Amino acid sequence: MSKMMGLINLEHEYPVFNELTYFRNASSIPFGGRYRMVDFTLSNMVNSEIEEVAIFVRNKYRSLMDHLGTGENWDLDRRSGGLFILPPDWNDPNDQSRGDLQFFHNNRDYFNRSKSEYVLVSGSQFIANTDFQEAFQFHMDRQADVTLISVEVDPLREEHDAYLRVEADDLGWVRNLTKDKNNSCLFAGVYIIHKDLLMELADQCIAYHKDHFFLHGIKENIGELKVQTYEHHGYSAFVNNVDSYYQHNMNLLDEENYRNLFHQKHIVRTKVSNNPPVEYSGHSKVSQAIIANGCTVNGEVERSVLFRGVSVHQGAVIKNSIIMQRCNIEEGVYLENVIIDKDVHVRAGQKLIGSIEKPYVIAKRQVI
Repeated sequence: MSKMMGLINLEHEYPVFNELTYFRNASSIPFGGRYRMVDFTLSNMVNSEIEEVAIFVRNKYRSLMDHLGTGENWDLDRRSGGLFILPPDWNDPNDQSRGDLQFFHNNRDYFNRSKSEYVLVSGSQFIANTDFQEAFQFHMDRQADVTLISVEVDPLREEHDAYLRVEADDLGWVRNLTKDKNNSCLFAGVYIIHKDLLMELADQCIAYHKDHFFLHGIKENIGELKVQTYEHHGYSAFVNNVDSYYQHNMNLLDEENYRNLFHQKHIVRTKVSNNPPVEYSGHSKVSQAIIANGCTVNGEVERSVLFRGVSVHQGAVIKNSIIMQRCNIEEGVYLENVIIDKDVHVRAGQKLIGSIEKPYVIAKRQVI
């Protein structure tokens, strides 16, 4: 879809992940056994035939850059277009822009050089497997200035409180964006806009010393803009804190949820890793688990997600837990309702128990 470019804006994403974001930003948190959060947004864009994607990122992006590389795993290592990670600052002494407006100001030449006429803007905390070609055609047919992707959520949970609610008329024209907790129509943080209008609104926001493009450029101008809403159907999740991260990983242990997210028309792409298949010993006991390649299982794993390269020794028990890459779980360890980040070594005999409502989290590269 050469008419539309992708923009992943990470500037105003919810950062409440505690230990999981000590050494990375939220977009590069591992999710679902072998993916990162950003993989879903990036895959949706590529599956929409978008050939040019830019990422606004300010802090803790070493892990993100290592994961994305040249973009080859998403077919974005291209001579024309491709993947661009855009910094917020180029030391312009006259720059007075703030927030994500600083990215637009300091990377204006990037947008001017692009041949795309439209921009699909998204964060990384809306988890879905879809493409936006139908949404783009809907945007064109309605001759809208902006089209918001929305999701009808049932039931509403605490994790949804932070999101804007869409109030639209019978024809889908958006009349307001609110924080009404009784409104189950959530804005997914994804929208389509003409590139020229985007830059025009960005300039207006900068001129009035604003710091949030969507809130000040679009939400505050709902009355003047023609804004449509396009409802996303299919499996989706909003992941914006530790509790929702834990719950939505656990939800994938339900086969129907897993199939609805991953076994669709399009695949979710991620960084390729050449690990061997999972090795199970005669002592292993596994039930209702996601176990990635490269793992060695000699103990018991129940209702848990194990990422690549995890080693579970004989006599170890893991229940209702998320164990990230290359963790070593020694003999006799008991883990229940825990999230363990990458490269953690849990020594023999340790017992760690959290709760479903408040899982116990261990930052990466620890020895317990």
